[in-house]
Amino acid sequence: GNYTDLEDPDGKNARGGKGTVCFSTLYLFAKSGGAGRVPGVGWVNGHHQENGMENMTLFEVVKMGKSATQSVVDDWIEAYKHDRDVALLDLINFFIQCSGCKGAVSGEMFRHMQNSEIIRKMTEEFDEDSGDYPLTLSGPQWKKFRISFCDFIAVLVRQCQYSIIYDEYMMDTVISLLTGLSDSQVRAFRHTSTLAAMKLMTALVNVALNLSINMDNTQRQYEAERNKVIAKRANDRLELLLQKRKELQENQDEIENMMNAIFKGVFVHRYRDAIAEIRAICIEEIGVWMKLYSDAFLNDSYLKYVGWTMHDKQGEVRLKCLTALQGLYFNRELSARLELFTSRFKDRIVSMTLDKEYDVAVQAIKLLTLVLQSSDEVLTAEDCESVYHLVYSAHRPIAVSAGEFLFKKLFSHRGPEEEGLPRRGRQSLNGSLIKTTVFFFLESELHEHGAYLVDSLWECASELLKDWETMISLLLDEPMPGEEALTDRQETALVEIMLCAIRQACECHPPVGRGTGKRVLTAKEKKTQLDDRTRITEMFAVALPLLLAKYCVDIDKVTNLLQIPKYFDLDIYTTGRLEKHLDALLRQIWEVVDKHTDTEVLEACSTTCHYLCNEEFTIFNRVDIARSQLLDELVDKFNRLLEDFLQEGEEPDEDDAYQVLSTLKKISAFHNAHDLSKWDLFTSNYRLLSTGLQNGDMPEQIVIHAMQCTHYIILWHLAKASDGSSLKYYNDYGDIIKETMSKTRQIDKIQCAKTLILSLQKLFNEMLSDLGFNFDRSSSAFCGIKELARRFSLTFGLDQLKTREAIAMLHKDGIEFAFKEPSPQGEGSPPLNLAFLDILSEFSSKLIRQDKRTVHMYLERFMTFQMALQREDCWLPLISYRNSLQVGGDDDTMSVISGISSRGSTIRSKKSKPAAASKRKLPEGDSSDAVWMNREQNVQTPVMMHSPHLTSTVLRDPKKMRPEDSYTTAYTMPAEQHPHQPVPAQQQPHSHHQTAIDYKRRGSGLMEDDEEPIVEDVMMSSEDRLEDISEGMDFDTMDIDLPASKNRRERTELKPDYFDPSSIMDDSVRLFRIVDVVGYGLPCYQGLPH
Repeated sequence: GNYTDLEDPDGKNARGGKGTVCFSTLYLFAKSGGAGRVPGVGWVNGHHQENGMENMTLFEVVKMGKSATQSVVDDWIEAYKHDRDVALLDLINFFIQCSGCKGAVSGEMFRHMQNSEIIRKMTEEFDEDSGDYPLTLSGPQWKKFRISFCDFIAVLVRQCQYSIIYDEYMMDTVISLLTGLSDSQVRAFRHTSTLAAMKLMTALVNVALNLSINMDNTQRQYEAERNKVIAKRANDRLELLLQKRKELQENQDEIENMMNAIFKGVFVHRYRDAIAEIRAICIEEIGVWMKLYSDAFLNDSYLKYVGWTMHDKQGEVRLKCLTALQGLYFNRELSARLELFTSRFKDRIVSMTLDKEYDVAVQAIKLLTLVLQSSDEVLTAEDCESVYHLVYSAHRPIAVSAGEFLFKKLFSHRGPEEEGLPRRGRQSLNGSLIKTTVFFFLESELHEHGAYLVDSLWECASELLKDWETMISLLLDEPMPGEEALTDRQETALVEIMLCAIRQACECHPPVGRGTGKRVLTAKEKKTQLDDRTRITEMFAVALPLLLAKYCVDIDKVTNLLQIPKYFDLDIYTTGRLEKHLDALLRQIWEVVDKHTDTEVLEACSTTCHYLCNEEFTIFNRVDIARSQLLDELVDKFNRLLEDFLQEGEEPDEDDAYQVLSTLKKISAFHNAHDLSKWDLFTSNYRLLSTGLQNGDMPEQIVIHAMQCTHYIILWHLAKASDGSSLKYYNDYGDIIKETMSKTRQIDKIQCAKTLILSLQKLFNEMLSDLGFNFDRSSSAFCGIKELARRFSLTFGLDQLKTREAIAMLHKDGIEFAFKEPSPQGEGSPPLNLAFLDILSEFSSKLIRQDKRTVHMYLERFMTFQMALQREDCWLPLISYRNSLQVGGDDDTMSVISGISSRGSTIRSKKSKPAAASKRKLPEGDSSDAVWMNREQNVQTPVMMHSPHLTSTVLRDPKKMRPEDSYTTAYTMPAEQHPHQPVPAQQQPHSHHQTAIDYKRRGSGLMEDDEEPIVEDVMMSSEDRLEDISEGMDFDTMDIDLPASKNRRERTELKPDYFDPSSIMDDSVRLFRIVDVVGYGLPCYQGLPH
């Protein structure tokens, strides 16, 4: 509602009269922070008034947020000093109006009524129709209002801390009001007053802290003066200091009384409020008090509330508990005083690392990291292990937080023996830490997730993970005397971690499965990425050949090592004069190819060679020559082996077969990434396969790899053919497509029709995305779709009975599509896809007489009474489509003016007219709408599934309506009175007239019970909600139905029904699209059922 127009039903708050509560604030809008007073502002009748300007309430000033809070408060204090009752009345109404109440407290009420009576009166003034109030309203203005509201309270107390708050009037009145409001059953009062009371308490804590500091200073001054020798002692100064200390103590006592009143009157009740947001406010503020004034609040009497609330069922409340505790554990001095709390609630904090709310889990891990920093002995090994495994979490914030915990626990503690170690290399501190990382990786037994571990540690330990020099040293250098060497398993793990770190540095994004995708790098990140890539190239260009030579026969290590070159900057081979190291790398790759037959290793060699053999770089010729030499040797060897293997009259032994197979696998692996056409491998592979086909004794693996190699040969030839020229055979292609459409229609007419309408819908949606919803129906794009629809219509031929079922389905689907999306311009405008009816009208001529009437009835189920009256251009598609469905005959006459009357009369006439009146005789047993309405009894189409209930339904009460009466009675009452008015399915969940379940919108929360236990707000899943809604409804299906399957087992084997909205939402539904090849004349089917 509008919170600036406050109601005054009794006329007690008339502006300018006695008892008015308006607060004049023109001078608050001074440009320089609101300081100073504008001339002309004065006092009239005991309140502020401006020159010719309307007064504004304190709430309105704070809401606008244009004034400096300091100046607003200063002027209120000045008003309070002049007339404290009037000013205090302003303040009371400020809190009332901030709650969203449109009423106001008058001077008469303030003087003669108790707080409870005032609150009861304000509750009556509250707008019960709306659950909104300033603290819950969205938008930047109201977010700013919340900040201004809290600032106002803080500044008010700060400015009043030296006098007014001790006058036993202002603070007593405000605290009493807020305590009463916080106990109200009106959520808006309770929420707003709790926030105000908690911020008031925080402000008082600051005052108490200042008083405590002043008392300590005064005591020290007194002690210093008293300790002086009598001759130098100033007795009058001692008296002043004693008096000052006494005053400070009295003030301290008063502040403590105020804080106790707020804590016991508001906090103790509201920290367990039924509303999670109110509970969160309480916990957030108590955390501030314990941090600000730890001497008074950091004890178990207050900490217990935070500990208990960590079990809250709402994530936002648990989150506030953790952030409050983080502020305490972050300070080492404070964390030392939390030992008892930690021992009591540590297990709960550890369990929260697995919280279902990711944000809560992240903050729980961060809190444990702070606990770990404060003391090494608090967390047990089991506690730590429960956090360690989270570095492999798919949720990156959790994994990164766990990585920081792991780093602090395992890597941050340096013993005296580690001081003075070299910065890099095997004997460095990093060498020890890298070994620790490897040990942890192996102990976690999740070896396939090395990339996840590196990503988790990247933000806190990237310097360690980028120490590739030390990693290389650990792999290549011999251990020092007394040093334990890495085992083979540990070396394999180190190679994997090293590769993952290289990938992370070069790609600068999380691994697959963690993160939403690549983000735009900052200039600094791009520079770091380039620097890292350069350093990786320079370092591994030298080291990689040595590593491959050492681990040449190890499949796992070699496979990972061969992936490193794809992160190289290949220009550095030339600019850094590292060509000899490139030659060494190529020699090692050929050595690996020679020694291995494992497919994964061979493909890694092929991929690496492909990356190095790039024509853009100067090293291309060097790599290409080496590659050609290797392939020459492989092909020559293969041909020699093949001659011996296929020699007639001799039985090939296993050794010959193994040699042929291993060589063929190497050639296939390279042919996958490289064009080997010049070696004419097709002839030799053809000989191999044809011989095996004739003799039938060819080993299976040889056949598989020979076919794979032949497959690559064909693909490379096709790739070259397609690159050379674009061959276009439109005439032949068009004939193929026409024949395909003819065959599909013969196989299944309905599926074919659905495919056509889906293709038209797809084109229509693409046109909307290109032209927008206000497109011109005379545009070439729209006319082209309409022309395509006309040509599709011609493909159904002249026999309407044969295609009756398919055409009916097509119209039904088209109508649903046209009304599916509401207008982006709001009510009164046509649906977004209404123009599709213009396209659909191209198929109206294919409907037989009886079906036109039924389709018209189905169309009107989606229409409102107002739609039938529209005559603007934007409604022409609906008008023309309805006209295309009009047929002659008395029983078919339909009123263009009144859709409701036409529906009723049509149904009644249908029942009264004898079947013999039909001009065209239908198959035996059919009524005028039999094919449409009872399709499951007349047509057996095995490829169609049963449709349980179709899109448009009419809800009925089974006790009051018989099936045969459901439509006849549905239109006899006015639409706004009848409980069963049919609507399109898309609108049904929002209509309160039709569901058996009472959807009552929650109001302002007037009746929440504060004393109820905290209950979790459980939300049903969408599927559960749909099932529950269905249980309370009885559906009367529309006339259109689909053929039923013969039994349950058959139904599960059939394709989903496109007429059933639930099937369209199913991901398994297979959509078919028609691609228009020439203009709109030659459509081609993709993915048609066989």
